[in-house]
Amino acid sequence: MFGLGYQELLIILVIVLILFGANRLPELARSLGSSVKEFKKGVNEAKAEETPKKEEEKKA
Repeated sequence: MFGLGYQELLIILVIVLILFGANRLPELARSLGSSVKEFKKGVNEAKAEETPKKEEEKKA
């Protein structure tokens, strides 16, 4: 994952914990998860709209 080892990820986690505190971590994780979900949904919708256009171009 981005060329990071477990040690680097652990350091990043500790820094995030220090900055935001343990109480806000679940909220941040939920927000991040919903953002990723919405991004994937948008990408899939864009692909779905693009596919019929390509099929129409092939027929023409």
